[in-house]
Amino acid sequence: FILSVKAHPSVSTMVVADAAAIGAGAVCGALCRHHVGQSVTKQIAKDPKRYGHLTGWHTAGINVLGSFILGGVFATPVVSETAKSAKSSTAATSAASKVPTGFGLTPRAKLLAGVGFCGSFTTFSTYSVDIVNMIGRGEAARALGYVAVNNVGGVSAAAAGMLLVRKLISSGK
Repeated sequence: FILSVKAHPSVSTMVVADAAAIGAGAVCGALCRHHVGQSVTKQIAKDPKRYGHLTGWHTAGINVLGSFILGGVFATPVVSETAKSAKSSTAATSAASKVPTGFGLTPRAKLLAGVGFCGSFTTFSTYSVDIVNMIGRGEAARALGYVAVNNVGGVSAAAAGMLLVRKLISSGK
Protein backbone atom coordinates (compact mmCIF):
# COMPACT_ATOMS: atom_id res chain seq x y z
CA PHE A 1 0.00 0.00 0.00
CA ILE A 2 2.76 2.45 0.86
CA LEU A 3 4.31 1.96 -2.56
CA SER A 4 1.03 2.68 -4.31
CA VAL A 5 0.49 5.86 -2.25
CA LYS A 6 3.97 7.08 -3.19
CA ALA A 7 3.26 6.32 -6.83
CA HIS A 8 -0.11 8.11 -6.72
CA PRO A 9 0.00 11.16 -4.40
CA SER A 10 -3.63 12.07 -5.19
CA VAL A 11 -4.74 8.71 -3.78
CA SER A 12 -2.98 9.58 -0.53
CA THR A 13 -4.91 12.84 -0.24
CA MET A 14 -8.20 11.04 -0.91
CA VAL A 15 -7.44 8.31 1.62
CA VAL A 16 -6.50 10.87 4.28
CA ALA A 17 -9.63 12.97 3.58
CA ASP A 18 -11.87 9.88 3.72
CA ALA A 19 -10.22 8.76 6.97
CA ALA A 20 -10.65 12.25 8.43
CA ALA A 21 -14.35 12.25 7.49
CA ILE A 22 -14.89 8.84 9.08
CA GLY A 23 -12.95 9.89 12.16
CA ALA A 24 -14.90 13.13 12.57
CA GLY A 25 -18.18 11.25 12.23
CA ALA A 26 -17.00 8.60 14.68
CA VAL A 27 -16.06 11.20 17.30
CA CYS A 28 -19.48 12.84 16.99
CA GLY A 29 -21.27 9.48 17.11
CA ALA A 30 -19.32 8.32 20.15
CA LEU A 31 -19.95 11.59 21.99
CA CYS A 32 -23.68 11.44 21.20
CA ARG A 33 -23.87 7.82 22.30
CA HIS A 34 -22.05 8.65 25.55
CA HIS A 35 -24.31 11.65 26.20
CA VAL A 36 -27.48 9.60 25.66
CA GLY A 37 -26.17 6.86 27.98
CA GLN A 38 -25.23 9.36 30.69
CA SER A 39 -28.55 11.22 30.41
CA VAL A 40 -30.60 8.03 30.67
CA THR A 41 -28.49 6.72 33.55
CA LYS A 42 -28.94 10.00 35.48
CA GLN A 43 -32.70 9.99 34.85
CA ILE A 44 -32.99 6.40 36.09
CA ALA A 45 -30.89 7.22 39.17
CA LYS A 46 -33.19 10.16 40.03
CA ASP A 47 -36.30 7.97 40.06
CA PRO A 48 -35.37 4.26 40.02
CA LYS A 49 -38.89 3.12 40.98
CA ARG A 50 -40.35 4.82 37.95
CA TYR A 51 -37.53 4.26 35.43
CA GLY A 52 -35.49 1.34 36.81
CA HIS A 53 -37.04 -1.09 34.34
CA LEU A 54 -35.46 0.93 31.51
CA THR A 55 -31.89 0.15 32.64
CA GLY A 56 -29.90 -0.86 29.58
CA TRP A 57 -32.71 -0.16 27.13
CA HIS A 58 -31.15 3.07 25.91
CA THR A 59 -28.95 0.81 23.77
CA ALA A 60 -32.04 -0.42 21.93
CA GLY A 61 -33.18 3.17 21.40
CA ILE A 62 -29.77 4.15 20.08
CA ASN A 63 -29.72 1.17 17.72
CA VAL A 64 -33.20 1.99 16.38
CA LEU A 65 -32.39 5.70 15.96
CA GLY A 66 -29.04 4.86 14.35
CA SER A 67 -30.81 2.49 11.96
CA PHE A 68 -33.23 5.27 11.01
CA ILE A 69 -30.37 7.70 10.37
CA LEU A 70 -28.37 5.14 8.39
CA GLY A 71 -31.47 4.26 6.35
CA GLY A 72 -31.83 7.93 5.44
CA VAL A 73 -28.14 8.27 4.62
CA PHE A 74 -28.31 5.17 2.43
CA ALA A 75 -31.39 6.45 0.56
CA THR A 76 -29.92 9.88 -0.08
CA PRO A 77 -28.58 10.20 -3.62
CA VAL A 78 -24.84 10.46 -4.15
CA VAL A 79 -23.69 13.72 -5.69
CA SER A 80 -20.19 14.75 -6.65
CA GLU A 81 -18.44 17.73 -5.08
CA THR A 82 -18.27 19.45 -8.47
CA ALA A 83 -22.01 18.95 -9.02
CA LYS A 84 -22.79 20.37 -5.57
CA SER A 85 -20.66 23.49 -6.12
CA ALA A 86 -22.11 24.03 -9.62
CA LYS A 87 -25.67 23.66 -8.31
CA SER A 88 -25.07 25.96 -5.32
CA SER A 89 -24.69 28.91 -7.70
CA THR A 90 -28.20 28.24 -9.03
CA ALA A 91 -29.66 27.54 -5.57
CA ALA A 92 -30.70 31.18 -5.14
CA THR A 93 -32.95 30.94 -8.19
CA SER A 94 -34.68 27.86 -6.81
CA ALA A 95 -35.13 29.09 -3.22
CA ALA A 96 -38.86 28.42 -3.37
CA SER A 97 -38.24 24.67 -3.56
CA LYS A 98 -38.35 22.78 -0.26
CA VAL A 99 -35.69 20.32 -1.47
CA PRO A 100 -32.59 22.17 -2.68
CA THR A 101 -31.39 21.67 -6.21
CA GLY A 102 -28.75 18.97 -6.22
CA PHE A 103 -30.01 17.42 -2.97
CA GLY A 104 -27.75 14.59 -1.97
CA LEU A 105 -24.59 13.65 -0.14
CA THR A 106 -21.10 13.37 -1.49
CA PRO A 107 -19.42 9.99 -1.07
CA ARG A 108 -17.28 11.52 1.68
CA ALA A 109 -20.35 12.88 3.50
CA LYS A 110 -21.88 9.41 3.33
CA LEU A 111 -18.69 8.02 4.90
CA LEU A 112 -18.85 10.65 7.64
CA ALA A 113 -22.53 10.08 8.46
CA GLY A 114 -22.82 6.35 7.76
CA VAL A 115 -19.54 4.66 8.58
CA GLY A 116 -18.32 7.30 11.03
CA PHE A 117 -21.32 8.62 12.95
CA CYS A 118 -23.70 5.66 12.74
CA GLY A 119 -20.90 3.12 13.14
CA SER A 120 -19.83 4.82 16.36
CA PHE A 121 -23.28 5.84 17.61
CA THR A 122 -24.93 2.45 17.31
CA THR A 123 -23.65 -0.20 19.61
CA PHE A 124 -24.20 -3.71 18.36
CA SER A 125 -21.38 -5.07 20.50
CA THR A 126 -22.96 -3.57 23.61
CA TYR A 127 -26.31 -4.95 22.49
CA SER A 128 -24.78 -8.42 22.24
CA VAL A 129 -23.24 -8.19 25.71
CA ASP A 130 -26.54 -6.92 27.14
CA ILE A 131 -28.33 -10.00 25.78
CA VAL A 132 -25.72 -12.40 27.16
CA ASN A 133 -25.93 -10.67 30.56
CA MET A 134 -29.74 -10.87 30.62
CA ILE A 135 -29.63 -14.56 29.79
CA GLY A 136 -26.92 -15.06 32.43
CA ARG A 137 -29.20 -13.45 35.04
CA GLY A 138 -32.01 -15.82 34.05
CA GLU A 139 -33.97 -13.08 32.24
CA ALA A 140 -34.66 -15.02 29.03
CA ALA A 141 -38.03 -13.34 28.38
CA ARG A 142 -36.48 -9.89 28.83
CA ALA A 143 -33.60 -10.87 26.52
CA LEU A 144 -36.10 -12.05 23.87
CA GLY A 145 -38.03 -8.78 24.09
CA TYR A 146 -34.80 -6.85 23.82
CA VAL A 147 -33.80 -8.79 20.70
CA ALA A 148 -37.24 -8.16 19.18
CA VAL A 149 -37.15 -4.41 19.84
CA ASN A 150 -33.64 -4.05 18.44
CA ASN A 151 -34.13 -6.22 15.39
CA VAL A 152 -37.71 -5.35 14.42
CA GLY A 153 -37.30 -1.74 15.54
CA GLY A 154 -33.94 -1.35 13.82
CA VAL A 155 -35.08 -2.84 10.52
CA SER A 156 -38.34 -0.86 10.63
CA ALA A 157 -36.48 2.36 11.44
CA ALA A 158 -34.02 1.80 8.57
CA ALA A 159 -36.94 1.29 6.18
CA ALA A 160 -38.69 4.40 7.55
CA GLY A 161 -35.52 6.47 7.12
CA MET A 162 -35.17 5.32 3.52
CA LEU A 163 -38.84 5.99 2.74
CA LEU A 164 -38.77 9.43 4.35
CA VAL A 165 -35.72 10.56 2.40
CA ARG A 166 -37.08 9.15 -0.86
CA LYS A 167 -40.41 10.91 -0.26
CA LEU A 168 -38.67 14.21 0.50
CA ILE A 169 -36.58 13.87 -2.65
CA SER A 170 -39.55 13.02 -4.86
CA SER A 171 -41.72 15.82 -3.42
CA GLY A 172 -39.02 18.37 -4.20
CA LYS A 173 -38.88 17.59 -7.89
